[in-house]
Amino acid sequence: MTTREVFVEPGQDLAAAVAELGEAPDERIVVNLGPQHPSTHGVLRLILELDGERVVEARLGIGYLHTGIEKNCEFRTWTQGVTFVTRADYLMPVFNEVVYCLGVEKLLGITDRIPERARVVRVMLMELNRISSHLVAIATGGMELGALTVMTFGFRDRELILDVFEAITGLRMNHGFVRPGGIAQDLPPDTGSAVRELLRVLPERIHEYEQLLDGNAIFKSRTIGIGYLDLAGCMALGVTGPMLRATGLPHDLRKTQPYSGYEDYEFDVPVRNGCDAYDRYRVRVAEMRESLRIVEQCLDRLAPGPVMVDDKKIAWPAQLALGPDGLGNSAEHIQTIMGTSMEALIHHFKLVTEGFAVPVGQTYTAVESPRGELGCHLVSDGGTRPYRVHLRDPSFANLQAVAAMVEGGLVADVIAALASTDPVLGGVDR
Repeated sequence: MTTREVFVEPGQDLAAAVAELGEAPDERIVVNLGPQHPSTHGVLRLILELDGERVVEARLGIGYLHTGIEKNCEFRTWTQGVTFVTRADYLMPVFNEVVYCLGVEKLLGITDRIPERARVVRVMLMELNRISSHLVAIATGGMELGALTVMTFGFRDRELILDVFEAITGLRMNHGFVRPGGIAQDLPPDTGSAVRELLRVLPERIHEYEQLLDGNAIFKSRTIGIGYLDLAGCMALGVTGPMLRATGLPHDLRKTQPYSGYEDYEFDVPVRNGCDAYDRYRVRVAEMRESLRIVEQCLDRLAPGPVMVDDKKIAWPAQLALGPDGLGNSAEHIQTIMGTSMEALIHHFKLVTEGFAVPVGQTYTAVESPRGELGCHLVSDGGTRPYRVHLRDPSFANLQAVAAMVEGGLVADVIAALASTDPVLGGVDR
């Protein structure tokens, strides 16, 4: 009879952390922060080694929200992939859709054929999504420091934007509205007035946050100098977005590598120099004002026209209507392809059941999301499904910096530092 050696590790990395302490000269304690904790914005686990109230070492554990989004895309058509990527970072679904579709369009060679109206609508939705995402960052960041009024205000104002999203796309989140070649359907007739009402209301609402927090002695004492990470640290760790711009570097892909026509819009890139949680908050507030400027320019640019590329072998679907059973192809479109055009019926059948083929190749596209550089690496083997889809999620990269931001500080400041990174674990685990 043979025997096998059995290893038992009940605590996994927690037990390893305790073992590594060995004979520490001082009394140390290793604690779990999360994954079930209000401060983690989801399911993030922090393993903290403490010397009294001071953090000696911090380790981050991720993977608790893994949904296999990238892998699932390999078993769906290129158009169906939109439904998966939009659910990665669920607070910025429009950005996920746009970066994915920009990559597909680049592989198809139709980037310059996307209708202008579709490009303008994409920009408008992205900037509204940027505001709604920043509102959540400010709301949850305030909540974790005890500023419950900021939390209620933030979610109150976010609802206004989600109502507009629902009117345009049919859904409040995870819209699946941006498609390769354009957008799923044209805007409802009253979209302009609804968005202009947002432009009227939101500036004063944003000012309320500044009145509540900018000069608040408690908020400033909890955020100024907290979670410090300078420009060198950001560059070394791949940190982008408001965290990078809070170090004084005006890096924004909308300016440095324009896409979707951003080079034609007038806006500034807000920066601060404090490198801390307070200035990250200030950058996000300033960015919301700039987003409102861009949205107003979008409304002025919304000239009538098509919203989907004119290649019928790619353009699906864009003839939708709201019927008794929900949103679907319009009766007129069904009547046309069923009764008058055999070619249109064939194209529709093949698009729905098989999808369109994408030429062999690979590409990387990137957009400036609310949390930084959101990239999408697509690989095609020439088929109707992606060979590989990979998202470069900014939350994943930014979380690398948490240990550098909190080690040496107090355990109470871990929450403020973490909140200032604005992580969304759906994008981290994807």
